[in-house]
Amino acid sequence: MPYRSPWMTPELDSFRDAVRRFIDTEISPHQAVWKEQQHVDRSLWNKAGDMGMLLADIPEHYGGSGGNFAHQCVVFEELASAGDSAFGIHVHAIVAQYLHNQGTPAQKEKYLPMLASGAMVAAIAMSEPGAGSDLKGIRTTAILEPDGGSYVLNGSKIFISNGYLADLVVVVCKTDPDAGAKGISLLLLETRECPGFRVGRILEKIGQKGQDTCELFFDDVRVPAENILGGIEGKGFVQLMTELPYERTILGVGGVAAIERALRLTIEHTRQRKAFGQALIEMQNTRFILAEIKTEATIARTFIDRCIVDTLEGRMDAELASMAKYWISDLQCKVIDQCLQLFGGYGYMLEYPIAQMYIDARVQKIYGGANEVMKEIIARSL
Repeated sequence: MPYRSPWMTPELDSFRDAVRRFIDTEISPHQAVWKEQQHVDRSLWNKAGDMGMLLADIPEHYGGSGGNFAHQCVVFEELASAGDSAFGIHVHAIVAQYLHNQGTPAQKEKYLPMLASGAMVAAIAMSEPGAGSDLKGIRTTAILEPDGGSYVLNGSKIFISNGYLADLVVVVCKTDPDAGAKGISLLLLETRECPGFRVGRILEKIGQKGQDTCELFFDDVRVPAENILGGIEGKGFVQLMTELPYERTILGVGGVAAIERALRLTIEHTRQRKAFGQALIEMQNTRFILAEIKTEATIARTFIDRCIVDTLEGRMDAELASMAKYWISDLQCKVIDQCLQLFGGYGYMLEYPIAQMYIDARVQKIYGGANEVMKEIIARSL
């Protein structure tokens, strides 16, 4: 009997079918255009909002679909299974979690419905030219004006996914530059008609070219004081550490789905491709490689299923999320490289999905916290 994830239900099966149909009609046919223009069409966000897949795990009270983490995982799995690398829904969902778990009641009521409908596209601005995985090294500041009404935001950010289209940016900044980690806050910036805010160029990446990744600049940008996430200064570092396991888990979810897709594509190719008078899959070397990949894919699937169940039941922690993020992304890159080799010269041609998967996968080991940082987090528990 084929393996079935323990968190799947008949209701989730129906939701998966609906998500798959949406991807087949609204996302997959447009990948080439989005790759050329370096961002998805703005209208996609509104369509996805209407379909109910933007905030699948946010309560209906806030405009979400009223599902749970499993619903959001279905969305991430189906996008990865279809080979999408353009739609920045992952970052959007992460921002929604920050708001839902860390925001004030007023912040939730204001922003979550707009994120759910696609009226607003969200981004989170962490990395800077001189600070990536080490968030304590950020230099962007937000200083409260003497009258206490607004913060004045100055600095820049780099590698910001959804940066080109974002209407709402969660900016990681220092509200007290002399307080170290305790001086970090998260500031909610509305970008429309915002004096002093500027979007830089869309960065030229080696992969995921349809996903807009930008530099952002803040020059004396005034942000209302009530836009500090949670309403209290200096809580940003704790908020980040609390919510990052969600991000790292969903990177693992997409990684496993990509591994399974690579295996499917390679089995199909090796059955059709012949060399020396026989199909590649009939050769022992091919069969052994595919047997190893199938075993690793099965291990990864059962591991991420455990992570999903733990998240659903409120048991997921930073250590396990770090394991999922680093190990699965390492495995994803390794497996896709092995699969590409079995395609031979065709694997080096971008018209073949395995080639696109190869270049899209590499960043998995970098964003969400570099894998070296993940190992350090795990090592602290030894």
